[in-house]
Amino acid sequence: MLNRKYILIFLLITSLFGFSQERSGRPLLEINGTVKGKGNFMPISGVSVSTDTGYYATTNGLGEFSIRASVGDLLTFESPDFETVQHRITSDEDIAVQVEGYAPSRSSKREKKASMGSRTALGHQRFLDSANHYKKSNLEKSIDFIAKSIAQLGKRGSKTELSNSLTALGEIYLYHQQYDLAITSFKDALAANKMVKTELLLGQAYILTDEFNLAEATLKPLEEVKGMVPYQRTELYEALGDANKGLSKTELALEFYQEGLRIAQKNQISPKVIDLNSKIADTYAGDDRFIEAEGFFNNSLNLSREVAPERLIQENEKVADFYNEENRYDDEIQLRKQSLVELQQLPSNTINNNSALAGLPDSITSQQINYKIGRAYIAQDKLDEAIPYLQKSIVEADNEDDLVVQKDATRRLSEVYRYKGDFTKALESYQDYVAVVDSLYARKEQEISRAARFNREIATKQNRISSLEQERELSQSKYSLAVTEQQLFAETSKRQKWIIYSLVFGMALMALTTFLYYRSSRQQKLANNLLALKSLRTQMNPHFIFNALNSVNNFIAKSDERSANRFLSDFSVLMRSVLENSEEDFIPLAKELELLELYVKLEHSRFSDKFDFTIDVDDKIDIEAYQIPPMLLQPYIENAIWHGLRYKEEKGFLKINVQELTKDLLEITIADNGIGRKKSAAIKTANQKKQKSKGMGNIKKRIQILNDMYKNKVEVSVSDLLEDQTGTLVNLKLKKN
Repeated sequence: MLNRKYILIFLLITSLFGFSQERSGRPLLEINGTVKGKGNFMPISGVSVSTDTGYYATTNGLGEFSIRASVGDLLTFESPDFETVQHRITSDEDIAVQVEGYAPSRSSKREKKASMGSRTALGHQRFLDSANHYKKSNLEKSIDFIAKSIAQLGKRGSKTELSNSLTALGEIYLYHQQYDLAITSFKDALAANKMVKTELLLGQAYILTDEFNLAEATLKPLEEVKGMVPYQRTELYEALGDANKGLSKTELALEFYQEGLRIAQKNQISPKVIDLNSKIADTYAGDDRFIEAEGFFNNSLNLSREVAPERLIQENEKVADFYNEENRYDDEIQLRKQSLVELQQLPSNTINNNSALAGLPDSITSQQINYKIGRAYIAQDKLDEAIPYLQKSIVEADNEDDLVVQKDATRRLSEVYRYKGDFTKALESYQDYVAVVDSLYARKEQEISRAARFNREIATKQNRISSLEQERELSQSKYSLAVTEQQLFAETSKRQKWIIYSLVFGMALMALTTFLYYRSSRQQKLANNLLALKSLRTQMNPHFIFNALNSVNNFIAKSDERSANRFLSDFSVLMRSVLENSEEDFIPLAKELELLELYVKLEHSRFSDKFDFTIDVDDKIDIEAYQIPPMLLQPYIENAIWHGLRYKEEKGFLKINVQELTKDLLEITIADNGIGRKKSAAIKTANQKKQKSKGMGNIKKRIQILNDMYKNKVEVSVSDLLEDQTGTLVNLKLKKN
């Protein structure tokens, strides 16, 4: 099993070494460029630019970037706003990338409409760019630019821009190891606007303060976020590995590291491939799994040879520290000597610890490496070999004013001389050690004083930033309140309009319902009236027939056959006309007068000794233009004959007169000089009193229904003809239309 592990590690090292050799021999260049939208030429900020050899950069507010790369390297441009774009470097000329189909999201469109084209937004981004430029070299100046960027936002600045400023402030504090201030800034940034980048940085800050549970709680939800660029996804798994390693969850930490390594290898993110190999090796070493640790250390060492000399030195020192822990002093010494050679070829003899996130406990310097080589020789009891390296470390530390290394190297040199029995040199070295310690204490006091002053200055600037942020939040709150009031007013107006529209619609609907109900009711009433008219007419016909048959019966009783035949002949003509008109509401007046004349003749033939009659029609009247309900006048004539003239002792008269009162109004009068209504009522039998004349009752109902249907077309009045209450006058007024 052990042999298999060695074979696997050997194959992995060989493949990675071959991969690194393929990229050798190409000088690094400073490549500048821009990223803009095609067609609209809108600069795209925040684009992640990386090379397949591991260098990384982001575009600023003007879409500009600068990155170290070699000819032949593949540049990858990633952003949530467009699909990933790649470009192969062919020369050291500037690169202009134009993204086809780029259009900002709706929310960013609204913000850019108000800010991107204005001086405010451009000024804000310039201040942020300046802050990032001075981040490493001048902390105070960098914080000043952050404060100016927040002040530039004014009252109505975007929350996204405020979040960018606070995130940049947190990164500055993080770089200068002000972790508490960094965490506060990241939290404030997330409160303004949540961004994946800020959450990653907050999780990393928690890791640096050993708050591993908070780090895991912050980073774990980001696993579900979609659309993260591969570099951020790699950082996420790396940070989750760091958090779980801090929580002593070794296996879980290894799983996260290996997932991050898989993504970094797939997307050719070389720096992260090296970092993760190194961290996996550290984790295995901490778990006493030295074989696996050595394999991954060798991977990181081989990969770092082709990335940058600085990185190779860092990895050499990491692996050398691992060899020291394993008591493999010869391997340690060999690696540290290689580091010295690489270090001498650099423009400067110092590799600064550019970020606390790099994982280095202190700076890597020539004097420090020489000191560690001497310490390794001492561990092997090779004191003579250790002395030159310790002496060189002391000289270099003195030249670089590195009192810490000078102190340690001087103390070690004194101990070596003491072990060798050279007490004079041991004493001299010890005295030098005491002098260096005194100088170091004095410097520490100065550094503490400077640190206190520095912290006060930072606190002052932080208070200014907090004050600016509070003022902006207050202004933003006032503006939001005004906007809310406007929205509330608009919403209230809209609601009132809806209420008015609803009321109008309701009233219209009610009116329509009323109209439909009225029309339906009217139609129903009309149908009822027509049915009633028909019923009344059917009642009129039998009544008239009954009275006519009485007259025939009277002739037969008198044995007047001739008169009976003549009466029946005229009666048949009358009945035929009555039946023809029985379905009509109105008939021509001329036709009605013909029927009345025929009826009066029939009655006169029976009561010739009781009355004479005349029918006078004004010749000026166009009787064809008037319409009258059929059999309307007959009951009045019948009453005049049967109840008025028949009981008169002397012979009476019946006069029917038709005259035109106005152009559209006709008057028909029926006058008789009979006994009158009062006397007629007095001589009625008891049975007659109980039974009212059906004919007159039907006539009244017909007139009422017809007037309701045809707007008071017929008007009838009955009165006494003479003052002594004898005779009867029926007055009927008929409208033309």
